[in-house]
Amino acid sequence: MTKLVDAKTQASWFSRVREAHQSETAEDYVELIADLIAVQQEARLSDIAQRLGVRHASASKVLARLAAEGYVESLPYRSIFLTEKGAALAARCKARHKIVLEFLIRLGVSPETAEYDAEGIEHHISAETLAIFKRFRG
Repeated sequence: MTKLVDAKTQASWFSRVREAHQSETAEDYVELIADLIAVQQEARLSDIAQRLGVRHASASKVLARLAAEGYVESLPYRSIFLTEKGAALAARCKARHKIVLEFLIRLGVSPETAEYDAEGIEHHISAETLAIFKRFRG
């Protein structure tokens, strides 16, 4: 028979997952914007929507929220730029993603599967687990 942890502990775990889900979208957007700027020298709404697999309206709504939160700046009919705060978040996300990706590959996960899995894990990994992944990635 399986024994449950106490309700307060379990509730804290689920709360942490919900918090990670809330920041996941912002992290995905700023990381993608940083990648687009690095490769194409600009990040356009159409590229962001296409690469995230969402409608323009959905991407526009998220970008408006990110602008209000101080992560991005844009002018009508212009590219989207990361603020200092957005660039810092993107850098943290990319570093976390790389650690998880390299760890999974080192375990023997195929690069394609590791990339897919890292995209989900990176948003939910604790600092403790990430530090252990970093030590063992090679």
